[in-house]
Order: sequence, then C-alpha cells, then structure tokens
Amino acid sequence: MGRKTNVALTIGAASIAAWGASKAVAKPLPRIGKKALEFESPIILAKRGGSFEAPENTNTAFSHAASLGVHGFAIDIRLTKDEEILVFNDEYVDLKTDLTGKVADFLLSELKEADAGYNFKNLEGDFSYRGSGEVLLSLNELLDMYPHIFILINLQDAPDTYEGSLMPSKLWRLIQEYSAEDRVAVTSHYDEQIDRFNLYAQNRVATGAGDNEIKKAYAAFTSQFGHLYSPQADFFQTSKNLGIFPLGTDGFIKFLSTLNVPFYFTEVEDEETITSLINAGAAGIVTNNPTLALKVIQGSNVV
Repeated sequence: MGRKTNVALTIGAASIAAWGASKAVAKPLPRIGKKALEFESPIILAKRGGSFEAPENTNTAFSHAASLGVHGFAIDIRLTKDEEILVFNDEYVDLKTDLTGKVADFLLSELKEADAGYNFKNLEGDFSYRGSGEVLLSLNELLDMYPHIFILINLQDAPDTYEGSLMPSKLWRLIQEYSAEDRVAVTSHYDEQIDRFNLYAQNRVATGAGDNEIKKAYAAFTSQFGHLYSPQADFFQTSKNLGIFPLGTDGFIKFLSTLNVPFYFTEVEDEETITSLINAGAAGIVTNNPTLALKVIQGSNVV
C-alpha cells in the first residue's frame, strides 16, 4: 500500500470520526413556533392580492381574494419619497400604473393619484380596469382594511439604498402601532434586511429566510452535516428553485419540517405543481391565481 493511499485512508477515517462525533454531540434545536404561522393545514396566500385576477396591490384584488376565502396575502413593500410604506413590488411604477419613475421619487399622495389598473389585462386581453378608479394602497390602509387576515410582508428596498436603510425601523414601528405582531410575518431576499428588522422586533415577529440563509440550509441538507444546521429563520418563502438549488423536494421540505420551519412556495400557478408541493409537505402556496389554488387544495388530489 503506497504512501498516498495511507494518507487518503487516514483522512477518510478522520472525516468519518468527526462526523460520528458531531452526530453524537449535536442536538438540532427546532425553531420556537410563532403564533402568526399557526395553521392546521396548508394555506393559500394571494400574491399581491392575486395579480392574475385583478389589478395587483389594489383593494379590488385584496377584497376579491378575501371573498374567495384565502388564508392571507403575500405582499411587497417599498418606501416613498415622504417615507411612507407603499404596498408595491417594482422599483419603478411604469409597468403597473400610468406614472413613470421610481417609487422613491414620488410622494404617497402622488402615487395615490395614479391609475393602478392602467396596465392590467383581463383574460380576454382587454384593459378592463383602466380608468376605473383603482388606486394603490399604503401598508397602513391594508392593515386597517383586513385586521384579521394573515399578511406575509416582503421588504423589497435593497439595504444599501436610503429607502432600504430606513425600512426595517419604519416597518417595525408600524407593526407596533397596529399591534400586528401575531398576524404578520416579515421576509426579504436580503438577509441583511431581515437581520436589521429583527434588531427592532427582537423575535416578536415571525421572520423568514433570505437567499443566503436558504442556500446555507440547502447546503447543510445535501451534506453529511445537516444535523449541525441551526435555522435562523421561522419560515422559508421562495420558489421551487433558487438558482441551481432545487428546493421543492420531499427531502428538503421534511428536513425543514423537523426543525419546525414551514415552507411557503411562490410562483406556483398550475394544478400539478400545487398538488405535488402540498403532498410533499409544503406549508402553503403563494399564488397569483388564488381561485385555482383554493380549488386544488379543497379537491381530492391533495392527500
């Protein structure tokens, strides 16, 4: 047996020993559950109110989704020029309204004058809501209108922007003002934004996983050291795939479930995918098509 072979065997034995020792010592600690996430069965969250069925981010969309019986809304927020929190996803307002420019360049009052139904097409391809008086909502208004519905909030402003630097504290103060700690959850693609928000919230609000935390969890799951992973989030909300990472698998969903971390999948709009994810253990579906999603989970295909 050559020297290289002996070295390889020694390294391999050491790795196995380290793995065995870590298994013996490590005791993964599940996350302590948050009241806002306590649902007995998989839930349907209308994304921006259900943007396939009505102009997104408007009361028409949210009221329609609520009338269907959704469990809650999944929304995005951005800060306006006068530092008000707007329920809106894009950095620019061009694609969704008759205005042109960045959200951050407008006062809330100016954004409230925009035609929020300007670019929405119905199933027939008609601009059926253009000029019908649809307006965008502030987060204050949404919390006022739906005091008993769960709202999953996604912080869109990047942490290295002026708006992003203010958003975590602004959002926390608004949640406190409405005593909404147990009926909202907060997440962001930016791990830094979630951390900043939690500096204020101090674990009193359910917080999600940013992209880096999701990648970290998946890397742990696919390695031999998944038992060492300690989740830093109360829930995951993302699509089936994050870059090269296939997240919508039975194994990964169950891995998180054992740690008491529910998984809500976004960008799910067809019956087959909804059914497969729910059957795999997904805690919920974030969809633009709440009518279809509710029909699926209430049907016989979901076991």
